[in-house]
Amino acid sequence: MAELFVYGIILGSIISLGAIGITLLYGILRFGNFAHGDYMTLGGYIAYLMVSVALPRTGLGGSRLGPLSFGFDMLIAILVAILGMAAIAILADWLVYKRLRERGSALILMAMASLGVAIIVQSIVYLGWGSAPKFYSTAIQRAWLLPLGIKLKADQVFTFTVAILLVAGVHLFLKRTRMGKAMRATADNMQLARVTGIDTERVIAWTWAIGAGLAAVAGVLMGIEAQLMPVMGWTFLIPLFAATILGGIGNPYGAFLGAMIVGICQQMSTAWLSPAYKPAIAFIMMIIVLLVRPRGLLGRSA
Repeated sequence: MAELFVYGIILGSIISLGAIGITLLYGILRFGNFAHGDYMTLGGYIAYLMVSVALPRTGLGGSRLGPLSFGFDMLIAILVAILGMAAIAILADWLVYKRLRERGSALILMAMASLGVAIIVQSIVYLGWGSAPKFYSTAIQRAWLLPLGIKLKADQVFTFTVAILLVAGVHLFLKRTRMGKAMRATADNMQLARVTGIDTERVIAWTWAIGAGLAAVAGVLMGIEAQLMPVMGWTFLIPLFAATILGGIGNPYGAFLGAMIVGICQQMSTAWLSPAYKPAIAFIMMIIVLLVRPRGLLGRSA
């Protein structure tokens, strides 16, 4: 059980990156982005394209970084995936969501539009890479044996470390930077923020970029932890939304807390249930929270 608890923390750290992006976007635009999971998938495949095709041709591929299963090229691939997904998310906003906002479309139409974007992104992945699973590395990685019988790989430590650093970075960005404060003000009251001179469209673009960038990293980390599949992000949607609702919609800190709880519960449930039921565990948790505490554990926060 101790090992499953640790694995749950690692899974929760991945979920937190996607959940924070969803909750930031909801705080600004007030709709759930159903394409967020597929942004994770596409980000993971962009990194795969870099490490399998682009970077080896430049001579940047090579030996591993210490005990990790990958080398320096993966760090470059993660950066490219972040920038690529940020650009794609901003482009999708300009082509789809901005036009709907300008027409005063209902939020349900925005959500349905995001579902269409999700299908398009998933189709692009299928066309580009097929349906077979992809692996960043097939090398065998030895695990460290820790107290309480916990077996931990260097890749898992890397996953947790990267996730925590990014969560801390988002916290500092929201609290210390001018754009972060503008995002919080816009989330609190967009009309008032616009009247006070805040460029809300620029804030929205930054929100899309940050959310999609975090989703891309989550997709890469999931690929490192397991494998890449075209439906990977789609199956992650329920845990992502469950974590967001559990912590409190619109609250980044609540999203992180909710992600940790969802990740731990999903992993520990495998002691009694098949891993195939993990999304069901997240769904049940989401329903219970909606019934008992609709505002989530921490409530909404700008």
